[in-house]
Amino acid sequence: MTDAPPSEPTASPSEAASDAAAEKPRAGIIKNSIIFSGLTLISRFMGLARDVVINAQLGASAGPWADAYNTALSFPNLFRRIFAEGAFSSAFVPAYSRTLTAEGGERADDMASDALATLAAMTLALVILAQLAMPWLMYLINYGYRDEPLKFKLAVTLTQITMPYLSCMAITALFSGALNARNRFILSGAAPIVLNAVMLIAVLPQKNSGDAAYAASIAVVIAGVLQAGLLWWGAWRSGARIRPRLPRLTPEIKRLIKVAIPAAIAASVTQINIFVSGSLVSMAPGDGPRTWLANADRLYQLPLGMVGVAIGIALLPRLSQALQAGDHKDAQDTTDQAVVFALAMTLPAAAALMAIPFFLVDALFTRGAFTSFDAQQTASALFHYGWGVPAFVLARVMNPIFFAREDTKSPMRFALISVAVNIVLGASLFFIVGFPGIAIATSAASWINVAQMYWALRRRGDWTPTPSAWSRIIRVLAASAILTALLAIAGHFRPVIQGLFEHISLVRIGAKEIAVLAVCFAVLPIYPVLVVLTGGMTVAEIKGLLRRRRPA
Repeated sequence: MTDAPPSEPTASPSEAASDAAAEKPRAGIIKNSIIFSGLTLISRFMGLARDVVINAQLGASAGPWADAYNTALSFPNLFRRIFAEGAFSSAFVPAYSRTLTAEGGERADDMASDALATLAAMTLALVILAQLAMPWLMYLINYGYRDEPLKFKLAVTLTQITMPYLSCMAITALFSGALNARNRFILSGAAPIVLNAVMLIAVLPQKNSGDAAYAASIAVVIAGVLQAGLLWWGAWRSGARIRPRLPRLTPEIKRLIKVAIPAAIAASVTQINIFVSGSLVSMAPGDGPRTWLANADRLYQLPLGMVGVAIGIALLPRLSQALQAGDHKDAQDTTDQAVVFALAMTLPAAAALMAIPFFLVDALFTRGAFTSFDAQQTASALFHYGWGVPAFVLARVMNPIFFAREDTKSPMRFALISVAVNIVLGASLFFIVGFPGIAIATSAASWINVAQMYWALRRRGDWTPTPSAWSRIIRVLAASAILTALLAIAGHFRPVIQGLFEHISLVRIGAKEIAVLAVCFAVLPIYPVLVVLTGGMTVAEIKGLLRRRRPA
């Protein structure tokens, strides 16, 4: 072993112990990333299986059941993404972690108990109010249903059934945050699997669309109770003594609410835009538009969820630490890497959604009551969501740059502008180009949100890509353009590819599904090679993204 150079004296035993302790969080980030990403992948594919089964049962344009069910599901989905995947966690986890470190577990659990009581009381009041006012709320948020009495009545009833999931999800999010603060990630990552499993168990035995819609809606609430109970048990096992109590607006809770509200609006702009789009599409005549939009939403959420987890778990904590430590060089390098990495992971998904939308939708959903016409309509929305996917992910990269500087108002302002643009543009395009105009407006509003954040960061001097980063972005775009061309060629020859498998007797059933898998397995492995060959990213950079360095 060589001696240390003069400028780097040998560490003392205490320093060595400190460095060894510091290495544990770094190893933990990689381990937790793998655990969380793996569980998220399982959840996403179970969610896809759930959607395949429900679509086969309900169809889309065959009657009012599918649109009514998707309307009911839009409420818990919105709040799940706000609470579980968005702002509440970003506000609660730092406060709980800070108190846990500075004042000990008892004080942190006391604060968490107050947060639980306040959150439960607020969401319970909201649920009761929504239950009583649902007929009037339905007129407000789905005005287009007013001329379809049966669909309107079904939407009201099913939404009233699913609304209690809001309270369950809020409780689940709090205990998930407590577990994450204590470096426990398995249960919080596995919670969404419970929802998909319960819904599958409930829907599979049903024999008609009506029973399936009611069963799925009831299953949402049952799953919510199970998720909350599972996370509560897990938090208790981890040592978090969070107990129910009467609400108290302590100074800590007031600060938490003050931070959480603007962060909620900023972090959830994509989900709010999707919710607004669903309300706009209710004005489309006939059955199906709400379901077409919902299916397109779920498909692009699959890659978005995986990229979001990778960034949130592996990259953003490193970025936040660098900014809080005042290490501007590391913050710049980390942000550049995060943007390049986000685009490198997202653009292949966008390429597939834009190049072969019908190929994907037809293979996944066309069966049972879900027709080829439904698949074509879903694909038309999916194409326009495809070019918005990079913006959805970039917003997740840029938001923490503001949050790390304790600025939640700026991204909130940008988010509100984005929502306003989505409403105006969506309503206008809906009457000009029809149903696909809703998806166009959502993607355009998301890019406007990203543009506002970028120009604000650049104007304030907080971040702008370096020339090297711009070069890599262009190279990633070039690799993605080649991939898009390859996928477009595969989409053009879809009948030929599918016909090859139909002529093989062993796979006559399921030929279209196997054809999509064959295209993916044949084309997508080419993309990493293209990225490296074009110089968009190097193998060393990809590995380095999973390592967290200490600021200089």
